[in-house]
Amino acid sequence: MLKQLVILFAFALGVFLVSCGKEQQSAFAPKPKGFNRIELPAHQYRQLMEPHPYTFQYSKFAEVKPDTFSTAEKDWIFINYPTLNANIQLTYKSIAGDPGKLKSYIDDSYKLTGKHQIRASSIQEQRVLSKTGRTAIMFKIEGDVPSPYQFYTTDSTKHFLRGAIYFPTATKNDSLAPIISYLQKDMLQLLNTLNWR
Repeated sequence: MLKQLVILFAFALGVFLVSCGKEQQSAFAPKPKGFNRIELPAHQYRQLMEPHPYTFQYSKFAEVKPDTFSTAEKDWIFINYPTLNANIQLTYKSIAGDPGKLKSYIDDSYKLTGKHQIRASSIQEQRVLSKTGRTAIMFKIEGDVPSPYQFYTTDSTKHFLRGAIYFPTATKNDSLAPIISYLQKDMLQLLNTLNWR
C-alpha cells in the first residue's frame, strides 16, 4: 500500500510540475512584432491648377493647401494626404537672376537636411534627372526622422523649389515604410512633371 501511495504521489507531483512549467513558458514566450496592415490606393495623378510659378502632377488622393507657418510665403504649399497623415511641403523662392540668392537657397536646403543628423542613421544625397531633363538633388534620410525624403531643384536663374515629405507623428519609420515608399513615388512624379511658369 505504501508503495502505491509513493507512486501515486510521484505521479501527481510530476503532473503538477509539468503543468506549472508549461504555464510559465507560455507567459514569458516572446510575441512576434506586428504592424498595422496599410491599404494604399494605386497611384493616380492630376495637374496642379492653382496659380503658382510652377505646375506639376500630384496624387488624386491628396489635396493642395496653403502653407500655414508664420514664415510661409505666397507660393508655399502642402500636398496633404489626409488618410495617410502625411504631407509633402513645397517651398518656392524666386532667384531673379541673383547668384547670391541661389547659393543661399542651396545652403539652406543642406542646413535643413542636416538638422535631422541627430536622429538619422544615414543621409544619402543623390542627383536625379527627371524625364523632362531637369536636375534635382534628393536626400534620403534614414532613421526615425519626421522627414525621410527631401529635394531641391532649380533652373539656376529664376526658380528654386524645395520639397520635403513630413509625418506629424511619432510612429517608427519602419512601420511607415510602405507609406514612405508610396510618397516617394509621388514625389518623383512631381519632379518628372514639373514645369516653371
